[in-house]
Amino acid sequence: DVFEQPQHVGHKKIEFHISTDIPAVLQINSEKEEKDGKTLYFKYLSATTEEINNTGFGRIFPAPSSNDKMETEEEDDEIPSEFISRKDLEKNRLSREEMEKFSVFKNYEPGDPNCRIYVKNLAKQVQEKDLKFIFGRYVDFQSEVERNMFDIRLMKEGRMKGQAFIGLPNEKAAAKALKEANGYVLFEKPMVVQFARSARPKQDASEGKRKK
Repeated sequence: DVFEQPQHVGHKKIEFHISTDIPAVLQINSEKEEKDGKTLYFKYLSATTEEINNTGFGRIFPAPSSNDKMETEEEDDEIPSEFISRKDLEKNRLSREEMEKFSVFKNYEPGDPNCRIYVKNLAKQVQEKDLKFIFGRYVDFQSEVERNMFDIRLMKEGRMKGQAFIGLPNEKAAAKALKEANGYVLFEKPMVVQFARSARPKQDASEGKRKK
């Protein structure tokens, strides 16, 4: 003990002798802190590495499921850049609730599936290139057959003004185009996309009348 009971023997000189050696307790604590610091540092490094591996550059986080990932890769790999992306389609497309507010969707019926679609409620400034930009994404332009089947007929005059007929390679492509493009706002007007009606029954009916 440094301090003793006071005695009336005059002044007593007190000296402190501090050893340069670090006490064992302090040394253990110091090593523990250093170890904990290293552990935290390595945890930070591993977390950072894991985050980079998960996110990467330009990837979506959280990581998509296998089906979503395959669909996303398909969109990125197969859809040329000169056509609209699925993301932009969804971004500018009306929801079902919003469609109900427009009279053009009041009695909407998609019609009977076939490879031709009918588009109406088009703005007057819409051109064929605008429709090709949207519906060209459903055509494989590397295939000569699909290129030849892709057809756009935009009506700019008369009673059919603001309407268009678009021929796609097959019924599956037409169904996908209808699902993704119906309600898309083009030049501030939502497009109404349906399957085109076949004119054959009307022709048969008229021929039947002529025969009678």
